[in-house]
Amino acid sequence: MDAVIDRNIVDEIEVEESSSVDNSIKLAIKNVSKEFKTRSRTVKAIEDVSFNVNKGEFVSIIGPSGCGKTTLLRLITGLERDYEGSIVLNGKRVEKPGLDRGVVFQDHRLLPWLTIEENLTIGIKGDKKQFASLVKNVLKKVDLEGFEKAYPSQLSGGMSQRASIARALLREPEILLLDEPLGALDALTRYSMQEELEKIWLNNKTTMIMITHDIEEAVYLSDRIVVLDTRPCSVKEIIDINLPHPRDRKSRRFEEYRSNVVSSFRSTIDSYAYSI
Repeated sequence: MDAVIDRNIVDEIEVEESSSVDNSIKLAIKNVSKEFKTRSRTVKAIEDVSFNVNKGEFVSIIGPSGCGKTTLLRLITGLERDYEGSIVLNGKRVEKPGLDRGVVFQDHRLLPWLTIEENLTIGIKGDKKQFASLVKNVLKKVDLEGFEKAYPSQLSGGMSQRASIARALLREPEILLLDEPLGALDALTRYSMQEELEKIWLNNKTTMIMITHDIEEAVYLSDRIVVLDTRPCSVKEIIDINLPHPRDRKSRRFEEYRSNVVSSFRSTIDSYAYSI
């Protein structure tokens, strides 16, 4: 039987959470669990996941393939509502998608028959000519100034992905969710785009959560790395990366952090291998 939600109770919960929320906390994920039901069985995808993301912070989430990373991201976006626990953004429970959360996917998803300017403003109501200065400004932030009238086919893979990030930033989201945003790029372009993404984050101070399989990428960009255990998804470890930006990949401390994350991730993989 589907649960009936009392709106008054939800409002009371929101007030309670809002009154006690730390002003530095942008997103609070508490005791989140998620199940998928099939005809023959119930599969627990996420189990008792809890962590906070602070305002202006860059947090990466890593874990084995299929462990539930993207499912967790869908819960944060509000695309999935059937779950246990709470997800609170700016003191309010996340119950549906909203403009306060921008999403950047693995592929840029730009419409090929529209210019970059038209792609950025698609879905925006009103006279789009009024947004010309905003488009120009946000493209400048991602180093694409002057490409407003270009088509996606005229851009490189890295430029197209920067345009995708600009599209999300144009709506000034409270938090930017990145689902393996550099995963489709070749190694050299990906290396360069990591540096570009770092610049974008430092210049905009937007809170970012990124899913990635690239451990070096996570260490290079993140303030903290959330290491997820295998199915059902749970938090194995949260690793603080106390390195100044911009980061030197060749430094001894960078390599130490990378090794620590590799060890944590490898133990997750090993425990999964022994369990099957």
